[in-house]
Amino acid sequence: MRQDVLRRNNPYNDDKVIAACSIFGAMDRSGKRMSAHDTVRAIANMHERSNGLGGGFAGYGIYPEHADRYALHVMYLAPGAREELECRLARDFDIALAEPIPTRSGAKVWNQPELWRYFVLPVADNGLSPDDYMMGHVMRINSTLEDAFIFSSGKNMGVFKGVGYPEAVADFFRLDEYQGYIWVAHGRFPTNTPGWWGGAHPFNLLDWTVVHNGEISSYDTNRRFLEMYGYSCTMMTDTEVVAYAVDLLMRRHGLPIELVKEVLAPRFWQEIDREHGPLADAKRVLRQVYSELLLNGPFTVIIAHNGEMIGLTDRIRLRPLTAATRGEMLYLSSEESAIRLVSPQLDRAWIPDGGEPVVGRLGSTEPVAAQPVVSARKT
Repeated sequence: MRQDVLRRNNPYNDDKVIAACSIFGAMDRSGKRMSAHDTVRAIANMHERSNGLGGGFAGYGIYPEHADRYALHVMYLAPGAREELECRLARDFDIALAEPIPTRSGAKVWNQPELWRYFVLPVADNGLSPDDYMMGHVMRINSTLEDAFIFSSGKNMGVFKGVGYPEAVADFFRLDEYQGYIWVAHGRFPTNTPGWWGGAHPFNLLDWTVVHNGEISSYDTNRRFLEMYGYSCTMMTDTEVVAYAVDLLMRRHGLPIELVKEVLAPRFWQEIDREHGPLADAKRVLRQVYSELLLNGPFTVIIAHNGEMIGLTDRIRLRPLTAATRGEMLYLSSEESAIRLVSPQLDRAWIPDGGEPVVGRLGSTEPVAAQPVVSARKT
């Protein structure tokens, strides 16, 4: 590139686009399943927020014929890796079906690995819950098998991700053939971490998925805390700690998102000190007990699991998030334009307060926020 053009387009010689990455989520709170078509259109509308080094989707309700089994999506990066992993799976799980993940040739993705899926149930009863048993296997496999990674491990859901723009990843995985009641999507613009298949979003454990725009500068502190509880970070991307923190706090420790946000994006100490009563006491305890899970840095995340979709930003909202509803539909997006592309007429659109979650649940009539949201408007 000519130097005068480079100087004009990048006058400060800044090699990072720190506000990029796109996220989008759509949920039908009635549980009605829908195609991924609108989600693909919405994330493609934010094409300029990504650079082709990662795109991905998660769908919920997509495997009703195997709804009671864990659906393992696996990527193999080298010949021979599949044989070793399948030996482990055959020893520890009842496998109802093992097959290549359907893909479409000609899609514009790069360096695709061998991709398989397995529908399994644990065969051993060692005192662990099935979810804890599965979690332990995912951690061991991803940290001990060099060329095999389980990148999706929930029931009746699946993650589809890779290196390419998100619309190309959707084409590659033939998402037009799936139906789900929640779809989340991500377009990646990596700044500090490599662009590879495992590092694309969403990040998953069991049925928890996370897509993220921002930067987790507390990654090392978060990672060390999670390692005490048996989690291993192997995907070389800071967002991975968010998925594991959510699993620890919400599934294993039983905290609702209204309290989890006081761990991940808590109020400043001076704000908490001005409060009184049981809730203020709970905020102090949570911030002390889980201080190493506080997420430093700018972030917006969409968290999903079976029956629920959540949007959350850092406490001073350094990354964008727009929420909107239309009938039973709840939308979360980096940009309102992506929502209006797929749903031009909305009942409501708003920008949530920093650190305050927007929660969509199956059967709910309104998205739940821990505190009133601002900038709400009828459209």
